Amino acid sequence: DRYFLDNVAGWILELDRGSGIPWEGNYSSWLEQKQRRLAIEEKQETKRQRTLERELEWIRMSPRARHAKGKARINAYEDLLKADTAQKIEQVEIYIAPGPRLGDVVVEARGLRKGYGDLLLMDDLTFTLPRGGIVGVIGPNGAGKTTLFRMITGKEQPDGGTLRLGDTVQIGYVDQSRDALSADKTVWEEISGGKDDVELGKRAVASRAYVSWFNFKGRDQQRRVGSLSGGERNRVHLAKLLKGGANLLLLDEPTNDLDVDTLRALEEALLAFAGCAVVISHDRWFLDRLATHILAFEGDSKAVWFEGNYQEYEADRRRRLGADADQPHRIKYRKLTR
Repeated sequence: DRYFLDNVAGWILELDRGSGIPWEGNYSSWLEQKQRRLAIEEKQETKRQRTLERELEWIRMSPRARHAKGKARINAYEDLLKADTAQKIEQVEIYIAPGPRLGDVVVEARGLRKGYGDLLLMDDLTFTLPRGGIVGVIGPNGAGKTTLFRMITGKEQPDGGTLRLGDTVQIGYVDQSRDALSADKTVWEEISGGKDDVELGKRAVASRAYVSWFNFKGRDQQRRVGSLSGGERNRVHLAKLLKGGANLLLLDEPTNDLDVDTLRALEEALLAFAGCAVVISHDRWFLDRLATHILAFEGDSKAVWFEGNYQEYEADRRRRLGADADQPHRIKYRKLTR
């Protein structure tokens, strides 16, 4: 949680290519120094490559110089070639396959009502999803966020109100269960379906190249899904489901278990996505950077639709609730009356 680290941490310990690098400061200051450090590394590597090129040219053009002083120069070149330089950081690149152009209507909810047993999850919920918007859905666990997604996908029906999907809408739903992954398959098989090419919208890409974009390269593509960490399984899940060519993405806590580099790659992919994305997340940094709208389940069966990012929503909530905004509370539901 980058927001948490920014406000609490006094030291950051970065695990980078087999080394632990301590930094005194919060997440933002660590990020700034890391950017400077990587820029220095890049300059040093560029200088090393230039030296290698010059020495290689000399070796090729001076075959007779392999004796006496020339031999020492060749040895120096070989030492430079074998230098234990830090392995280049592999960048994660998440690509969301584009879907068809959205029409005027994406999803319209009017007076939605839904409950289970005697508990009313939501009542009189009204909103209109914007084309090209990124909607952050927030609220405590059990508030009804996933239930809303299940109603949009038709897996559940509302008890009252109307829910209208546009004629051009094609949904891509990334849930948080990961149950659809087969533990016995390799990473490549799970993502590609065993095909040499994958279809990304209207273009085909070599499947192994596509899998590598999610930082599964070389031998990692042959690892069994069952042996992966939580973050790696999440990357497989995203790679598998984001290639479908949807224009409405429903992402249920996609940031769970992801490392910082993958989080940033997902953020960049969503910012470049031409459709509408609705994201359930507890990651305030993620919502601050991406969200154009917030749908907040605030308890008492009430949800608030707000135009703006998380920080702007939080400021509005404090204005509305005053001192009560800072008081911890358990979520409450109204009794369901039929």
